[in-house]
Formats: sequence, C-alpha cells, structure tokens
Amino acid sequence: MEQPILEMKNINKGFNGIPVLKNVNFSVKKGEVHALMGGNGAGKSTLMKILTGVYTADSGDILIEGKPVSIKSYEDAQKNNISMIFQEFSLIPTLTVAQNIYLTREKKTSIGLLDDKDCEKKTEKLLEELGVDIKPSDIVQNLGVGYWQMTEIAKALSQEAKILIMDEPTSSLTKNETEVLFSFINKLKAKGYSIIYISHRMDEIFEICDRITILRDGRYITTEKCSETDLDTVIQHIVGMEFDQAFEWKERAYATDVPSIFEVRNLTAGNVQDINLKIQPGEIVGIAGLMGSGRTELLRSLFGIDPIESGEIYVNGQKQRINNPRNAIDAGLALIPEDRRMQGLVLEHSVKDNMILPILSKVKKGTFIDNKKSNDISNDFVQKLNIKTDHIFKQARLLSGGNQQKIVLAKWLANDPTVLMLDEPTIGVDIGAKTEIVEIIRAMAETGKAILVVSSELPELLALSDRVVVMHDGKIKKEMSRKEIKSEEELQYAIQGF
Repeated sequence: MEQPILEMKNINKGFNGIPVLKNVNFSVKKGEVHALMGGNGAGKSTLMKILTGVYTADSGDILIEGKPVSIKSYEDAQKNNISMIFQEFSLIPTLTVAQNIYLTREKKTSIGLLDDKDCEKKTEKLLEELGVDIKPSDIVQNLGVGYWQMTEIAKALSQEAKILIMDEPTSSLTKNETEVLFSFINKLKAKGYSIIYISHRMDEIFEICDRITILRDGRYITTEKCSETDLDTVIQHIVGMEFDQAFEWKERAYATDVPSIFEVRNLTAGNVQDINLKIQPGEIVGIAGLMGSGRTELLRSLFGIDPIESGEIYVNGQKQRINNPRNAIDAGLALIPEDRRMQGLVLEHSVKDNMILPILSKVKKGTFIDNKKSNDISNDFVQKLNIKTDHIFKQARLLSGGNQQKIVLAKWLANDPTVLMLDEPTIGVDIGAKTEIVEIIRAMAETGKAILVVSSELPELLALSDRVVVMHDGKIKKEMSRKEIKSEEELQYAIQGF
C-alpha cells in the first residue's frame, strides 16, 4: 500500500477534563484531496489545530512520510511543510500580490530597503509553475475574491508547504470563481500536493475530493472513497441517522380555535404587495418562492427595516405601529437575518456580548451591566442550544458557522419574542448543525410562539412547516397545508408557478 504523507494516530485531546477527541485516526496520501467532515463539535477544528500547532495533543502520534514529528507551534507545522488557508483572508488589500506572498520574508537591498523586484521575480516564477493568471504587481484589492484565494494558496506554497489545509475555501466565492479554484486544486494534485478540504457543501465534496473522513462527537467514524459512497450515506455517518429521519416532518398539534397570535392585513412595502397572513400560537409557517419573489423583503418590512406603505400588523390582537426595528422588538418580533456575519452578529465581540445586545435594559444594575445575571443568561443559552465554545467570552468570529447561527438564535430568544421570523436559518452550516437548528425551531414553536420561516432548502422547509405559503412577484399566490404536500417536487412545481 502507498505510504501516506501524513498520519495522525490515536489522537486524544480534552479541555478541563472533558474529552474532545477520542482516539482519532486520520491520514492523507500524496497528491489527494481528502475531505474532513463532521457536524458541530465533531472535532474537525481541534484536530486541525493540533496538526498546525495551535493545540498539543494529550496523546497520540503524528507522522510525516512515516517518521514521527513533534508539532507544538505553527512554526513547527511550517517546518514540516504543513500550512492552513483559513476561511477569512489574511491578505492586505492595498499591497501587491508579490508583497502579500512574501510579507515579512522580503529580501533587502544593499541600503536596507525592501527589494520589491526580487519579490516580484520569485512570485512570477511561482505563479507560472502553478499556472495562475495573476501578475505579481497586481494590487490585491483590484482582484476578484477567487484570486484572493489563489494568492493565499500561493503564499502557503512559497513557504514550501506540501500539505495544505483549506477551511471552507469557497464560502466567499461565486460559482465561476469556485470552478476556477477547483481547476487550480486539480493542478496542485497533479503536482503531488496533498489537500485537506473542510467544507459543509456536499456537492463540492463529491466534485473535488478523492476520499472522505468523517468524525462525530470527537470520534473517528469512517473513511470512504468518494467514488464508493453517496450523499445519504455520508449524512447518515455525520448525524447518526438517515437523511429522511433527520428531516422527517412531524405532524404537530397547535391551537386552531383561538385568535391568531400574529396577523398581517393588506401589507404593501416596496415590491411586497397586499400581504394577508395569520399565524396561530405554536404554528410554523414556511415561506417558499424563487429568488426575488419578495420573501426576504416581507420579513424586512415586518421588522421595520423597510418602510411599510400601507397595511396593518397585529400581535396578540393589538394593532402595532412598526416604523423601525425598535418598534418591532417592542411589539414582540424578532428577526434572524439571512447574513448572520454582516447583520446578525458583531463578530469581534464575545459570545456573551452578542447574546445580551437585545436585552441590555434587562441585565443592567443601575447604569452598569449586571455581570452575574448576564453571565448566567449566556451560559444558560450555551447549554440549551448546545453551542460549542470554550467559554462565553470567546469572540464570535472564532466559532463555526453553525455555532454562530445558534448565537443569533440565542440573542433573540433571550428577549422572549412572541413572533420569531427566520430568513434562511441554516444557510452556510453543516448537516449536523442543520438538524440541531431544525429541532431548536420546533422547540420554540412548542412554547406557543408564532414562527415564520423563509428557506430555499425545500427539505428543511417541509420538515419544519405546518403550513407553506408560496410567493411570486411580491404577492402570496398559494397557501398549502403541509398535509397536502405529498412530495418536494409538488412544492417545487408550486414555487415555479405550475
């Protein structure tokens, strides 16, 4: 058998006496793209942090080309030709490609100045070898995001990396940029580079990867060739159940013989026209539609972000005047936005600070924050929503996408809204986190809240909804009881207007 270029054997790691990795095994061959997959808390990040020297394993061995190595710092990782390309770019936009690639490693002229010509010459040779169509003198901020990703990869390879760890490399790329990146990755494979590929996007895994290793709850589950497995099997390994079970619709009981808890009458706002909608206590209503159908615009207007031109909104039978988000919050509404990173979180702030933002008035003691109360609330929601974080003071940007989304959910649930509106609640999170978030939403409905969900993922929408309304051109065109919808295809036909 071919000797792996990298082997991690029986890796164990715990924090504060709690085991996070339990005898995990992982190996990568020369010239392969190997997917590392698992849900929130599976141990992917911890394993890669051990490989790059951020953490040290409690026990276990790391072998490079069959020889044991000690990796206790990022410098140790680089010495062993290992480099990680993070989801968030580390480039300086105002510098050239060459300056970014050789930043802090520049050759100096005889009079002590930085030798940009030397950097450009070495960069040109590197880019030619890699077949990348970028000029060393190009200013990074003038390039497309796809070329930023390639510059990051070239920077790693300039440090003689042979094993590249790519963390969600396509999260900021368009479809065309992703195709260019995949072409580049195939060139790297052909040259013998080994790539550890971390992504929640299943279609990408089967397109670009050779093998898949799956972790669950800190344990090694399986390694499979992509050509010898399928999507349903991978999902089953990740979440511990079959796909149909994970997104199975569960008929729910909610009060239908009481007044609506939330009602919209004849609402018009921008492209959204003449919307009439009622939601019962504990009911989950899904909104389906094509891009541009008005789904997001409807939620934005209900939350006071976009101005309402006409119409009325009632919460618990009381007419509400909603001109801005503060009015909406006071009326008992909460909105989980589609873009959690830009609109839902302050990424540089801690888990705790993000959670208490909507409830500052409730956690004050005089003019100051009551730290004990705010800590207790934050820790309570970390536990309730199974948020994977070392502590509540950790920056939100350092958590996975699924855990970030749970923080957004927690910060609004802490305010105990009457109406919870969610726009693409599982976008950009792995399959394990999707199933957890689906269960969280169901649990919120069980407390009697009115839930309004926009989702482009039909299995998710069908798993959650008691009723589905279909929007076209800013209007509600069809309303369907979940019992009436026999298949995903039937809902797709309704969305497309058939």
